[in-house]
Amino acid sequence: MAKDLFSSHPPITPPTTEEGRLSWLRLIRSPRVGASTFHRLMDDHRCADAALDALIDVARAAGVRGYRPCPAERAESELDAARRCGARMLCHGDPDYPEALAAIPDPPPVLWLLGDPALLGCDSVALVGARNASSLGVRMARRLAEGLGHAGFSVVSGLARGVDAAAHKAALPTGTVAVMAGGVDRIYPTENTALYQAIAETGALLSEQPMGMAPQARHFPRRNRIVAGLARAVVVVEAAEKSGTLITAADALDLGREVMAVPGHPADGRAAGCNRLIREGATLIRGAEDVLTALGPPARAARRADPADAVTHRSPTAPGGAGHAAPRLTEAASRPVTGAATDTPPTPPRAGEGACPAASRRCTTVTPSPNGAAARPARSGDGPAPAGAESQGPRPAPAVAAPVQVVAGSAPDAALRDGILDRLGPSPLAEDQLIRDLAQPAARVLPELVALELDGRILRHPGGLLSLA
Repeated sequence: MAKDLFSSHPPITPPTTEEGRLSWLRLIRSPRVGASTFHRLMDDHRCADAALDALIDVARAAGVRGYRPCPAERAESELDAARRCGARMLCHGDPDYPEALAAIPDPPPVLWLLGDPALLGCDSVALVGARNASSLGVRMARRLAEGLGHAGFSVVSGLARGVDAAAHKAALPTGTVAVMAGGVDRIYPTENTALYQAIAETGALLSEQPMGMAPQARHFPRRNRIVAGLARAVVVVEAAEKSGTLITAADALDLGREVMAVPGHPADGRAAGCNRLIREGATLIRGAEDVLTALGPPARAARRADPADAVTHRSPTAPGGAGHAAPRLTEAASRPVTGAATDTPPTPPRAGEGACPAASRRCTTVTPSPNGAAARPARSGDGPAPAGAESQGPRPAPAVAAPVQVVAGSAPDAALRDGILDRLGPSPLAEDQLIRDLAQPAARVLPELVALELDGRILRHPGGLLSLA
């Protein structure tokens, strides 16, 4: 009776032999076996081999005919792929399995890890938010990640565009964990390839999906649950009213984690979800100090950054597990990402493509389907004004090396215009800051600003400030 009061499960002895790990992998990869079924079978049989033997009878009793567990050859192939990539298999109950994640109901029985396992034992905070993040949202994520990292927290996120990528980049010197929706050896989105490689070297990449699995739509909620389970608190930086980011916040509430949110402009659709969370009781966050006030100092602190590491660049090399060299953000990983974003899963790659870049740098990257990209969100009231961002007072206009000439009939740069509109919102933003965020030459950006102003899409304000019309 007492057992039914709880959805968690008593400790299971993790496998200590190669044969035992193969049996665990076969059990969790068998059809219709998820984390909950895995734990129930292990509760009943206490051994993966016995559970595999019982699966056929269990399936027959459930009306499933012709059921076959995962073949040993398929599990062996996954283990071989992990060895080639340098990934490590963590089983529930292993010493390096994340303690916070192990305590949630029905934790993932098997995780694949690339990188430093020590980060999984540190107190962490999850930073999540919009993929089509505004300039202010990206900078807010960066400041929060830097502040929390220097306070001793590791930063957890989902390696998506926008807020996730900004948080990971800022936390590279102090420790970051990226939870992936697909296999730990599949880079998605492809524009985060350099960031993926940097995290593999200095942080940790984590996934419960099989090696080589391309991310699919159903995988993202499961990834979000792991993000929430790893962290002491989830901070939402930007989220629309129906954003998938709010799934992570709901998971955090279900798991007893703190939920926090950065407020945004009422007219900005990307802030609607955050504002609703605050109205419903989430802690309002203006900066890292607010998070630290709510949580207190970490009991198990992550490594702290050497200030020199934040400005020293070098190319990442293959991950080597624990004991990495001091992390340094690579030049490629530090570039801002332009363009609209989506979490639409890619089409599965052809079998047999590539190896993991962490081992050979020839990993097959996942290319989104041409029809898979969602339409860009409507821009009525784009752009947040998170508290703690730069002052919106008057600023001098940026210096221009040469006069800007708008040539009649010249072809507009659609991608650059989308990037400009993505980063602007109702709250005025300094023109020079916008140019820095776009990482484009001023001579290329300024003509597009003039064209957008003439088109009535953006407004100029005193002091060199811009906003959406």
